[in-house]
Amino acid sequence: MTLTAFKLGPALAMGCAVVLKPSPETVLDAQLLAEAVEEAGFPPGVINVVQGGREVGAHLVAHPGVDKVAFTGSTAAGRQIAETCGRLLRPVTLELGGKSASIVLDDADLVANLDSLFGATLMNNGQTCDLGTRVLAPASRYDEVVDTLTAFAGGLSVGDALDPATQIGPMASARQRDRVEGYIAKGLGEGARLTTGGGRPAGQAQGWFVEPTVFADVDNRSTIAQEEIFGPVLSVIKYQDVDDAVAIANDSAFGLGGSVWTTDPARGQAVAQRIQTGTIGVNTYQVDPAAPFGGVKDSGLGRELGPEGLTAYQAVQSMYLSR
Repeated sequence: MTLTAFKLGPALAMGCAVVLKPSPETVLDAQLLAEAVEEAGFPPGVINVVQGGREVGAHLVAHPGVDKVAFTGSTAAGRQIAETCGRLLRPVTLELGGKSASIVLDDADLVANLDSLFGATLMNNGQTCDLGTRVLAPASRYDEVVDTLTAFAGGLSVGDALDPATQIGPMASARQRDRVEGYIAKGLGEGARLTTGGGRPAGQAQGWFVEPTVFADVDNRSTIAQEEIFGPVLSVIKYQDVDDAVAIANDSAFGLGGSVWTTDPARGQAVAQRIQTGTIGVNTYQVDPAAPFGGVKDSGLGRELGPEGLTAYQAVQSMYLSR
């Protein structure tokens, strides 16, 4: 519903009718939205909800009655949509994958920022595209950072997502759990050191759970450092100095989110400005609805939220008048 609101709000504000095609795994809440729209008295045809799989989405993207496409999902699907929209010269906004870096500077106080760090790295069970799941730690404090993250992740409360005390809930589907477990196996196979997690939590008879997992001694060129896992898995990567940290952070096909952790905010901002990414935080990462959100490189095209989120649903017309 959050991702739907990113699109629905500005589109309606700019006077557009909308056809929403939700993920096949979120049909029920989309149905509730349709019922709420009807109950609220929207005129027929202003907001339309169409259920279906990939073939329905592909049909809508190529339909001659569609003037603009906005998509949130995988980079692979985004490329296919971009190809269709490019051929049709159709405006498109793509909010795709990420593999963002959380850069821990040598003066950072992680213990004092654990709540913010959780939101920046493991929120929504790791199933958020902008999370900084590559944690870059200075060589001088590498073991300390690994130990802190290991204790932190290992102590998170895993359980029912509807329980307010739960910090890590299940994956969205059995397929996604299998995908995450496959990446954990790749991490082990490529030589990363597992410091906590890596399996399924005990005592969870129902639900597609994966334990909060931390890998140390991760090479930035490895699979778990380069590909989006979309689960509660952190990769801790060592850097030598700030220039090295920036180079590692930018050595990615993605560029969506990120964060810098430091006791010197001005220093953090200076480092953040060097990162090739659409959004980044200093000692936090929280999307601001008043600011544009989106990525660079394989993380997508265009921006949502902020003034830019409105202009994405407008077409500029120049009118010339004779005197």
